[in-house]
Amino acid sequence: MSRSGLDYGGMMLRALQGMIAEVLRKVAAEGLPGEHHFFITFDTREDGVEMADWLRQRYPEEMTIVVQNWFDNLTIQPDHFTITLNFGNSPEPLKIPFDALRTFVDPSVEFGLRFETQESEAEEDDDDAEYHLDAEDDGDDTPPSGGGEVVRLDRWRK
Repeated sequence: MSRSGLDYGGMMLRALQGMIAEVLRKVAAEGLPGEHHFFITFDTREDGVEMADWLRQRYPEEMTIVVQNWFDNLTIQPDHFTITLNFGNSPEPLKIPFDALRTFVDPSVEFGLRFETQESEAEEDDDDAEYHLDAEDDGDDTPPSGGGEVVRLDRWRK
């Protein structure tokens, strides 16, 4: 629980993860509607991430996947999702915990979320972390959101 007694940030994070899970459930059941597609960036070091050794060597910290033309075996669990994607004509299964997500972007509708953690030395000891969720482009290969709303969650206990 946060110092205020109510963990608003944690509740917001879980709600947004639940929204992403709901989107993925719909896609698993019905396919991608219209022009929708997703860029999903995740921390490959997070507990519970499962991926081929060669992929982990290539992406030792962070990886962005594209869910668009070809994907298979998309399943959603309360704390993670699994998906098989094609890497150079090699289908590879991935298990991605929702806690590992760093960005979720659907450029077809200019929607994006960024989950950032920034720990200071003082915060490391008491497990406090600063999180930001926003829809702005952070300079990576993810398309910019084009004026999407910015939602910031400044602080809560992990």
